[in-house]
Order: sequence, then C-alpha cells, then structure tokens
Amino acid sequence: QVQLVESGGGLVQAGDSLRLSCAASGRTFIGNVMGWFRQAPRKEREFVGDIWNGASTYYADSVKGRFTISIDNAKNTVYLQMNSLKPEDTAVYYCATGRFAVRGTSIGYDYWGQGTQVTVSS
Repeated sequence: QVQLVESGGGLVQAGDSLRLSCAASGRTFIGNVMGWFRQAPRKEREFVGDIWNGASTYYADSVKGRFTISIDNAKNTVYLQMNSLKPEDTAVYYCATGRFAVRGTSIGYDYWGQGTQVTVSS
C-alpha cells in the first residue's frame, strides 16, 4: 500500500509562485513514476506533469516552462514548483503513482493523494 499526502496549496495572486509537496510512504514506487494532476471546478481532471526514474520529466503544454517537478529520494517527496501562476491554474492538485502509469495520462495510476487546493486570484 502507498500513501500520498500533498501540501503547500493556498491562495496567491497571479504571477506568484507556490511549491507543492507530495510525501509518499508505504510501499512506494517513487523511484519509478510520480505524476501531478489537477481538477478545476466543473472540469475533468487533467494531467499536469510527471517524473520518471527520478529524473525524466514531462509536462502538459499549459504549464510547460512555468512548472517544474523535482524529487527528493531521501525524503520520499516529490515537488511541484509553480511559477508565474495564472487564474486558470486554480484547481485541486493531486499527486499519484502507479506501477503501470502511462506517460502524459492518468492511466495506470493506482494511488492518489487527497489533493491540495490552489487558488490564483487575478
């Protein structure tokens, strides 16, 4: 079993930065793949980015160049650094992991955190 706990969300203004954390415990796959997703009100959950094998990252076009995923293996924690935030980034952000995750999608992710709210005001 894997437990994921996100933190770091909050209310910020457009142009500000936030760093989200995802702490993993239990039988983790954190060395293989961790993904970040978000869900805005009345919208479907969407892929934000992922990190594979602790190094290879991939991002949705909507966040490319503004968001960065990193990992601290010693702490079993994955980070999502979000810069130049926009009101359209407002959503609940989730981290997830799974043995058979498919890059750039939500397919194959078996374990999800509870989410952390990010609100960006204009």
